[in-house]
Amino acid sequence: MLAETLEAVQSSPSKRTIYVRLILATLAMMVLFKTFRFGRWSVWQIRELSDFDAFYIVARQVWRGELDLVYRFETLIKLQQAFTGSTSFMPWTYPPQFDLLLAPLALLPTGIAYLLFITATLTAYLLTLRTVAGNNFALVLVVLFPALAINIGCGQNGFLTGTLIGIVCLNVERRQIFAGLALGAMVIKPHLAIAAGVYMLATRRWMALATAISFVLASSLVCTLVFGLQIWIAWLGAIRESAVFLERGFYPMFRMISAYSTLSRAGIPPNIAFWAQAAFASLALLGGVLAIWLGKAPRMSPTFALGVTAMISVMISPYAYDYDLPMVGIGLALLLPDLAQAASSRERSAIYGLILLAGAYGMLQSGRLAAQFGSEFDLSDINDKFAPAVGGVAMMALLALLLRLLWHAARPASALSQAVQAAE
Repeated sequence: MLAETLEAVQSSPSKRTIYVRLILATLAMMVLFKTFRFGRWSVWQIRELSDFDAFYIVARQVWRGELDLVYRFETLIKLQQAFTGSTSFMPWTYPPQFDLLLAPLALLPTGIAYLLFITATLTAYLLTLRTVAGNNFALVLVVLFPALAINIGCGQNGFLTGTLIGIVCLNVERRQIFAGLALGAMVIKPHLAIAAGVYMLATRRWMALATAISFVLASSLVCTLVFGLQIWIAWLGAIRESAVFLERGFYPMFRMISAYSTLSRAGIPPNIAFWAQAAFASLALLGGVLAIWLGKAPRMSPTFALGVTAMISVMISPYAYDYDLPMVGIGLALLLPDLAQAASSRERSAIYGLILLAGAYGMLQSGRLAAQFGSEFDLSDINDKFAPAVGGVAMMALLALLLRLLWHAARPASALSQAVQAAE
């Protein structure tokens, strides 16, 4: 089975070392290659718009004092076309805190800025994942490799958000202030912090919650002082526009891993798909709360609930993408000690396979579409006719499997409780 094959990579210290070194060397070569591509130093001179290009454009607008222009469709598309010469478009809905974080990148050439951003965030993520995973580090790297490759390829911030969630999980038990600071820093992608926030509420981590809220308020005040009050109006306007873009399929839906994207691409009307996403998110959060309850029992470690929380973090929002999957890697690393006892070989195979599928599908589909239609294909046409959102199917199946494991873990506890009450 897949589980035995993948778990064999950690059968001995020497084998673990070989796999880790091989994967890290591959990632390093990918970073170097993409540095030349983003710097336009290669012979190919590819000009299509990528995620890091969008980051760099925003960073430049910060220094020009015209940041509000990136939150307007009619001005942002002109900025992106002027930078790449491409007709493709990426809406911008990140909060101003992320804009401020990106600003220093504009002080460097594009290729060097990419190298600095990806190297720093990838290193931080790998160190965090290594701390969380321990001896399972090699296994998690293998399962997560497609997601790591995607982030390097497009220059996204999945390593950063994965690191922050990892810091939350590592510190929530004993260093709540550190956990709260990391959770507050997730304001750069608040929709991915909902599950962690619910965990803090359910476990009564009041200090962590207070620290996170204070960080968000303080950073918002800084952004207001730097960019002016109008930046929040512009940001809210961009969010409203993005809802229209999502409904009309102007996002690369085949790269998304949400229930909404899967149902929408299957022909379900957007409003019904949205409510289905809300129901799916509620079910995921319910599973997180159930995991917290089970974590209080002797048979399950406290890290199990944290692992479930990290995994379901990407299942809440309709805007989740394959490059957000490093958070799932943190969850897998936390779950693995318990999975050896709580999950069968077939169930572990399914978990590994679903994560691999969610990470690899968008990358493979992007390559196929680019080869078939060229780099300047129409997203709405591609979404509607050629590329279903399979990553969302993988996430829905993964949640079903997690709920199955939680259900089986809860049943013995219920039986034992009834037996004790009968004896009394």
